[in-house]
Amino acid sequence: MTASAYKDHLGRPIVAVTGMGIITSLGQGLKDNWAALSSGTSGIHVINRFPTEGLSTRIAGTVDFIEIPVPNAVERSYAFARETTIEALADAGISGDFNGPLFLAAPPIEPEWSARFELADRSPAADHPGDAYERFLTALRQRPDPAFHEAALFGAISERLADRFGTRGLPVTLSTACASGVTAIQLGIEAIRQGRTERALTVATDGSLSAEALIRFSLLSALSTQNDPPTKASKPFSKDRDGFVIAEGAATLVLESLESAVARGAKVLGIMKGAGDKADSFHRTRSSPDGGPAIATIRAALADAGMSEDDIGYINAHGTSTPENDKMEYGSMSAVFGEKLVRIPVSSNKSMIGHTLTAAGAVEAVFSLQTMLTGTLPPTINYNNPDPSIVLDVVPNKKREAQVSAVLSNSFGFGGQNASLVMALEPA
Repeated sequence: MTASAYKDHLGRPIVAVTGMGIITSLGQGLKDNWAALSSGTSGIHVINRFPTEGLSTRIAGTVDFIEIPVPNAVERSYAFARETTIEALADAGISGDFNGPLFLAAPPIEPEWSARFELADRSPAADHPGDAYERFLTALRQRPDPAFHEAALFGAISERLADRFGTRGLPVTLSTACASGVTAIQLGIEAIRQGRTERALTVATDGSLSAEALIRFSLLSALSTQNDPPTKASKPFSKDRDGFVIAEGAATLVLESLESAVARGAKVLGIMKGAGDKADSFHRTRSSPDGGPAIATIRAALADAGMSEDDIGYINAHGTSTPENDKMEYGSMSAVFGEKLVRIPVSSNKSMIGHTLTAAGAVEAVFSLQTMLTGTLPPTINYNNPDPSIVLDVVPNKKREAQVSAVLSNSFGFGGQNASLVMALEPA
C-alpha cells in the first residue's frame, strides 16, 4: 500500500479499531453480548443489590456477576474496565505493555452512603454542624481507610488500569455525562491523527448504580416506573415510553493507526471515520428541545468523516426511552437526513441493556461495529405502540439481516453534552 492509502480526506492518519471488549447486563464478552442483543434479549431485572421498598423504580441493568473486593462504585467500575480491556487486548493481539495513552470515561465517583455513615459513626462529636468535614478527616487520621480513600478519588480507576496494562504517559479520566464513552474514543482518535501515538486505549466504564443514584434520577423524573415486567420497561420511540432504565457496563476499544495495524498484521475490525461534539447551555440536565446542538453534532461528525448523509446505512440511536430525549433526537436526525431518514434503519440498544450512562457511547460503538461485521441489525424491542409523531424504521422487535458499510452512533447526554461517531468497515 502507498503512504497515501493510510491517510484520510484531510491528510490525517486513518484510525482503525483492532480490538474490542464489552460487559453489559446481558453478560461478559462480545460473543455472549452480541448473541443476546441480536436475538432481542433484555438484561433488565429487579434490583437485588440494595433494598428498593418504597421506591418508584425497582429495576435496572446491574452487572452483578463480576466479583469485587469491596462493594463500591470504584471497585465495580475498575473491575468492569479491567475485564473489557483484557478482552480487547487479546482481540487486538497485543501482549505485554500497551505503550500508548489511556483515555478513560468514568462515572463521577462519590463514596456511597453506607461508607459515609460508617465513617460518621466513628468520628468525634462536633461542636458545630459545620465541623463535619474536619470530623471525617480526624477519623481517617486516627484509623486510615484505604478503601474509603480510593472510593473518593476520581482518577483511581485510570491509575490502576495504567499500572495493570502498561499504558504510556499520564492516564486521562473524563466525564461528559452520557457522551463520555464517545469523548474517550474521540480523544484517542485525535491523539493518533495528530501523530502523538500509533495506538490508544479507550475505555468507558460505569458501575455506579446505587440507591442514591436511583433516587437522584427518580427526582428528575428521568427513570421508567414500569417495573413489571422489568424486560418491558425500556421502550424507545414508543408512545407509552416513560423514562430510561438505569444500567451498568463497560467497553474497551483498541484504536490504532491503519498503517501500524497493517504493518503488524493485525485484523482491522473497522475504521473510526469521524467524530463530532457540541455542547449547549440550555439546562443543567435537559438538552435543548429544538435539537440545535444535536443537529450540529451529527453534521460535525459527518464533515469530520468526509461523508454525506447518503453514505450512512444505519443509525445506532441514543434512544433513551425518555419522552423528551427521544423526541429531540428524532427531530435532530430529521433535520440532518430529511426524507431519507425513513429509509435508514435506526435502532436503540438501550431497549435491551438499559442506559449504561458513562459507558453508553463506547458500548454502543462496539455494537455498531459488530452490526457491520455481522451484517445483522439489532432490534429495538418493546416496540408495540409506536409514537405517531416519531416516524422511524426502528428495526422493531426482531433483528434484520442487512449489510451496511457505514454507521452513525449518537450520544446526547445530560446538560447538552452531545457527541456522535461515524464508523465504517473499510477506508474510503
